[in-house]
Amino acid sequence: MTEDEKRPAGRLYLVTTPIGNLEDMTFRAVRTLREADLIAAEDTRNSMKLLTHFDIHTPMTSYHEFNKIPKGKQLVERMSAGETVALITDAGMPGISDPGEELVKMAIEAGLAVSAVPGACAAVTGLTISGQATRRFCFEAFLPADKKERGQVLEELRTETRTIVLYEAPHRLVRTLEELEKTLGDRRVSLCRELTKKHESVEVTTLSKALAAFHDGAQPRGEYVIVLEGRDRGDVVHERQEQNAAAMTLTEHMALYLGKGLDRKEAMKAVAKDRGLSRRDVYRMLLEAEDAENAEDE
Repeated sequence: MTEDEKRPAGRLYLVTTPIGNLEDMTFRAVRTLREADLIAAEDTRNSMKLLTHFDIHTPMTSYHEFNKIPKGKQLVERMSAGETVALITDAGMPGISDPGEELVKMAIEAGLAVSAVPGACAAVTGLTISGQATRRFCFEAFLPADKKERGQVLEELRTETRTIVLYEAPHRLVRTLEELEKTLGDRRVSLCRELTKKHESVEVTTLSKALAAFHDGAQPRGEYVIVLEGRDRGDVVHERQEQNAAAMTLTEHMALYLGKGLDRKEAMKAVAKDRGLSRRDVYRMLLEAEDAENAEDE
């Protein structure tokens, strides 16, 4: 057996870095970065400030959205040869809304071990201090830049019942809030700004009130985490019932509820609610439908 064959395969570490406050750097993160053979960083100039602050002298290479495939292959080759690579992003957890996701896939496909060194994540940090429901949430990061894709995502979010977490830059914040209000309607929203930094703030308001403030001259400053309340589940169910009802005849609609065990009176009440009609209107329309059917039989 050769020396190369004896050497174990390396490992990929996803090392979380502070999202603002340098004191959030963990002891384990510092040790992992010092002990790694190579650090792959999204922005080496930005990361050099962090490494210098913590007296870390490990060699560094760039790994970002525009080189993630060719550089990813090189990193996998080095790990397969036994080296340990620590991946860091500009701030927060690698793999969350950044190209680290691709490197993780490539490492796993190559049979390499992947470990995470956890720490601060802007999405979770914003969610926990937002005052919004935290048991169920969905994370959309930055909305797509492509207009068509952006519209599709917004339409999907329109009926989302979980709390919604988004990222946005200050110069695009107002446009995004306008699109959210237009598609999703006015909702309770928490605007979390500059998390863990000196000027951290959380404003709990509504989309309409937030937009009114910005239109009156308030200026968005810093990076934002937008935490938006999900839609009421009952409203979503009712809307879907209305959509389904529109595709059925009144007789078919009645048959649906009668088949569920409701008596005729309760079935008419349910149909009326689904269609936005009075029970008297439903009764009248059913009689007219029955009369028309009997006339055809004659």
